[in-house]
Amino acid sequence: MRSSPYRALRGAFPGFPRRTVRSMLVLAVTAGLAVVVPTAATQALAVSPKPMPPASNSADVSSELAAKPYMGWSSWSMQSSQYPGLNPDGNYSYLTEANVLKQTDALAITLKKYGYDYVNIDAGWWMDKNWTSEFDQYGRQTPDPVRFPHGMKSVADHIHAKGLRAGIYLPVGLEKGAYGGGKVPIRNAPGCTTADVVYPDLRTTNGWDSAYKLDFDNPCAQKYIDSQAQMLADWGYDFLKLDGVGPGSSKSGDNYDNVADVAAWHRAIAATGRPIHLEISWSLDIGHAADWKKYSNGWRIDTDVECYCNTLVTWENSVNDRWDDAPAWSHLAGPGGWNDLDAIDVGNGAMDGLTKAERQSYMTLWAINKSPLFTGDDLTRLDGYGLSLLTNQEVIAVDRNSSPVARPVTPMGDQQVWGTKNADGTYTVALFNLGDSPSAVTADWASFGFTGAASVRDLWNHQNLGTYKKRITVTLPAHGSRLLTVRPGGSRLLTTGYEAESADNALTGNASVAVCDACSGGKKVGNLYLDSKLQFNDIRVKKDGIYTVNVAYVSGDPRSVTVYSNSGNGTSLKFPSTGDWNTVDTVSVQLALKAGSNTITFDSGWDYAPDIDRIDVPKTL
Repeated sequence: MRSSPYRALRGAFPGFPRRTVRSMLVLAVTAGLAVVVPTAATQALAVSPKPMPPASNSADVSSELAAKPYMGWSSWSMQSSQYPGLNPDGNYSYLTEANVLKQTDALAITLKKYGYDYVNIDAGWWMDKNWTSEFDQYGRQTPDPVRFPHGMKSVADHIHAKGLRAGIYLPVGLEKGAYGGGKVPIRNAPGCTTADVVYPDLRTTNGWDSAYKLDFDNPCAQKYIDSQAQMLADWGYDFLKLDGVGPGSSKSGDNYDNVADVAAWHRAIAATGRPIHLEISWSLDIGHAADWKKYSNGWRIDTDVECYCNTLVTWENSVNDRWDDAPAWSHLAGPGGWNDLDAIDVGNGAMDGLTKAERQSYMTLWAINKSPLFTGDDLTRLDGYGLSLLTNQEVIAVDRNSSPVARPVTPMGDQQVWGTKNADGTYTVALFNLGDSPSAVTADWASFGFTGAASVRDLWNHQNLGTYKKRITVTLPAHGSRLLTVRPGGSRLLTTGYEAESADNALTGNASVAVCDACSGGKKVGNLYLDSKLQFNDIRVKKDGIYTVNVAYVSGDPRSVTVYSNSGNGTSLKFPSTGDWNTVDTVSVQLALKAGSNTITFDSGWDYAPDIDRIDVPKTL
């Protein structure tokens, strides 16, 4: 999220919870802002010549736009922080031409060679230090002459001269201050004014209701977006962050459905002839994932990672939320469009607001999710540890290789294991201790479908750890992690499969068999709620022991279920979301089984449990 009313309230009430501040914002009346008459210099910017070509290292961007997650730097984390000295002239005052150029030069020196090549200017470039917006004679945002005295094209030119790519930001909709009584003309659209591009009742939109909703039934609305896109292309920008997009951004309902806006931007960017990466934000509705994939190159899956406090982030603010929220989106990312987990602020030590263990876990989660890797740190003040995190080429390779996005292979909890299979037959495996004290975490090879010995490499420490039989166990500090490459040396795990819908099983309460096209056998057991149970009967093994049982399930949101064998007491386990009710994923659970016949029970308790497709039980320990 990137705009003024919410930011101002966060700054005024830094100790208040985020949801409380948002509720206050709903009750506030957002005042319309007057159109500022542009100076001769800003008028010249508005009609600058033909688009500047991309930087020399971006010449082939049209064929590779978002082929991999982008990497770079963004201004918002430092703009939004109350860390001493960052915003000396008031809230969000950090954003200036001088500071952007300073970070550009530092990026070119420190991180460019590792793949970080975007310099993204966030909210506020068209606002004065009182957060009053400024617009040109066509209702388009124009740079504040104090923040950006040489204009936005000059900044893009400097970024390109360093062999980097330039990014910029806009909110979705027609900002209220651009309306000008409905009389402002739309550039290159004879007869169109701002009155034509919005609904007559001036209904509001975006995550802060700071703009009027565009009415795309009138062709003038597309013309307005076209004029904004052409302005950015003329200035030479390679990236646009479109913010406050819904459904999502803490809003729902027709006013906040901006799918048509994103589609309009997609068309407008194509019409400029300049390849521009379109990133949309924030906390977007997964129900519209197909639209985000169709019309953009990346989509924020969560709220802001920043804490709006005296550091850039905190662990509890929203960094740790991503472990819960990322799995639902795991199947949606790929070349051309990526799941955006937001800025990764791990480079500045005390200013980041995190322990060393938290900084490593933060970067690890982003890498295995193939999120864009863009930092909001002060690149002129990177500490040695932070630099080592941001420049670890083995970890960066995990983010940018061709393997699928990693998912949890264990239920959600304080100790988690995530993984994915790579094209060369190895596995990327991440172990996390999200608890508040040190704990051992175990990755069982059976969770990944193989057994025997496997060689293990520690990617953070660039060390080959040797060969481990059946599993690896490591003790991690509070909020700590390890990131491994595991190369199987054994064999495929032999299992016996048991279908949930089998007539041999016992269903009680509301539990019932349902059709499931994606499921093994075309069916599953659902309606596990209000004290309902699915009991698998006659589960046979040859030896007593603890078995790693893989559970195939479907769950459109994270749901808990109590799982136990025979007459055990059972443990409530939270299964991560599979993203929708048509996608099957697998997690593994540890169950004590005895030689001979066993039962395995899934008990909903008094809540809603995931639907169960099948279980696979190893034939040997």
